[in-house]
Amino acid sequence: MDELYDGPFCILSIVDNRSDQRLFYQVLEHDPKHDDMLAFRQRFQAVLQARQLTVLGITTDGSHLYPAALAAVFPGVPHQLCEFHILKELNQASLRAVAQQPKLGRGRPSGARRTLARQRQPLQQKISDLFEYRFLFVQKQLTEAERATLLRSTRGLPQLRTLRAITDEVYRLFDRRCRTQTALAKLAALRQRVERFRQLRQVLKGLFSANLEKALTFLDDRLLGATSNAVERANRRYRKMQKSVYRVRAYAHVVARIALDLFREAAMRSRSAALNFLHAERAGPLIPR
Repeated sequence: MDELYDGPFCILSIVDNRSDQRLFYQVLEHDPKHDDMLAFRQRFQAVLQARQLTVLGITTDGSHLYPAALAAVFPGVPHQLCEFHILKELNQASLRAVAQQPKLGRGRPSGARRTLARQRQPLQQKISDLFEYRFLFVQKQLTEAERATLLRSTRGLPQLRTLRAITDEVYRLFDRRCRTQTALAKLAALRQRVERFRQLRQVLKGLFSANLEKALTFLDDRLLGATSNAVERANRRYRKMQKSVYRVRAYAHVVARIALDLFREAAMRSRSAALNFLHAERAGPLIPR
């Protein structure tokens, strides 16, 4: 489930993460509120009950609009927060930690500020050197050459090496080979480790958020989507279609665009079958040598 904002409109969408098909949608002419989200999910639940279908899991982003409405309409159904959004926030925090440096006031340094200035000069040079390779602090997998580059660029900065080690531990939390309880135990140990570094504790505040724990729900369910990529892809298709008529937006146009997207999804299977048949006919039978 996700919401897409388009000027004064908001599009609420529910997409099946197994088939990447939009199941239900609604176009609002204002920002959604709790009552809107609740009514939208109740209508979707009524459609499912009419077809004798049951929701087994739901994946959303970390918006505050979802928890209360989902608990009211789908009580007891596992609610997974998108892994991608959680990792994105943590990676952005890690990059901010890489760029941290002591702050100096204005004017000529003197006394304690002079010592701070001497510390800042080599650190500023080091940050300039690290800027080119900052992606290595958040990249999931590192080659031997990239790891050697990271070690060389962080020489004399043990806190940055610790930051990279913490990033590795965060990625290990989302390993499908683990269960949720195992990942939560790893997370508790990681939080205790970060607590010892006051500076990192302030930057990596997202590591102590309850959203991170909810993002590990998918480890106990092989069918539950770890990310909301399915609905994000549908939103990107809509934005791509809207680019050609950006200045011609009305409620009827927005609804028509989504209807066009639904028609595209409905015709996709037959279209793919027709294309495969045509390609096979053009290629002709395989003649053994």
